[in-house]
Amino acid sequence: MKVKLGSVKDLKIIKKPSKQNMGIGHFHFSDRYSVFDWGEMPDLLIGKGEALCLMGAYCFEQLEARGIPTHYRGLINEYGKNVTLKELEVSTNIMEVDLVNVFYPKKYKINDKTEYDYSQYNKKLENCLIPLEIIYRNGLPDGSSVFRRLKQGKTTLTDLGLDHYPVPGEHFSNPIFDVSTKLEDKDRYLTWKNARKIAGLDNKEIDAIKSVLLEVNSTITNIISDVGLINEDGKIELGFDNFRKLIVVDVVGTLDECRFVYKGMNVSKEILRKFYKKTAWYNAVEQAKKVAEKQNNTNWKMLCKLKPPKLDSKLIDIVSRIYKAATNEIIKRKFFDVDSLHEIIGEYKKYLVE
Repeated sequence: MKVKLGSVKDLKIIKKPSKQNMGIGHFHFSDRYSVFDWGEMPDLLIGKGEALCLMGAYCFEQLEARGIPTHYRGLINEYGKNVTLKELEVSTNIMEVDLVNVFYPKKYKINDKTEYDYSQYNKKLENCLIPLEIIYRNGLPDGSSVFRRLKQGKTTLTDLGLDHYPVPGEHFSNPIFDVSTKLEDKDRYLTWKNARKIAGLDNKEIDAIKSVLLEVNSTITNIISDVGLINEDGKIELGFDNFRKLIVVDVVGTLDECRFVYKGMNVSKEILRKFYKKTAWYNAVEQAKKVAEKQNNTNWKMLCKLKPPKLDSKLIDIVSRIYKAATNEIIKRKFFDVDSLHEIIGEYKKYLVE
């Protein structure tokens, strides 16, 4: 069995996918976290892995109930048996999924500029990951990357499907959809026209992708609204099965994939981002990325002169419990012995003013 290590979860390949058939894998969700594309950070958030695994399983099962195909196969319990979330008695951090092939674009250079060759995707591939990250935005909180991209001319109102210039904190009656690369050294935002081209998609498939994204967004919004959470934005990944039918892959609806808000307070990985944005390390990261972009250097981390600092121990405890409490309340089962999300968010508010 081959194990592929990720920033926050590892993949154990039980059965490799073939050209015709999907394989089988086990996601092992860890207590690690990552912000600003750095990769593994210096601390662990105890219980985070199990919380994300259960939250993701719940969302997958809800999507399947709505007729949205996914690669989810079940959870692995303490006896190594594949079970549904309802059948699970003790929390787990292992999820079983179908595996599709991943075809990385070929990287090459023209005049010292890195380019990517996606021509293999023009072959109407089946049983594969679509090399895109698909994003929905129900609102644009202050600090959203959209404002920076609009200012820099890297996107337009037309690209985003907007008929006016947005303001921070604005919410939309209909979500806006965004798209970026997934398999490059650094993800970059695309127009839908470019996304269609590099992924070898036709207009009908683009429409189908947006339709699935709309259903995922609606499902997650309904799930979390029961506990007073607002679904600001989120991302999904998609693949084609062996009949070139869309399936939702990776994981969806968790505090890492989505930006959730509770009574104006972030309840997601955004808490960690806010902590690090106040550090010298964050400034060094932003500077390294700017220099790397000018130099067309894909390894910006080598240019960063600082390492990420450790989190405050109190913040580690609060964030760990937020992940657990959110999971308890979203999936409507108390797998974790923690206070309510409302109480823990109250602690977080006090922490911020200390």
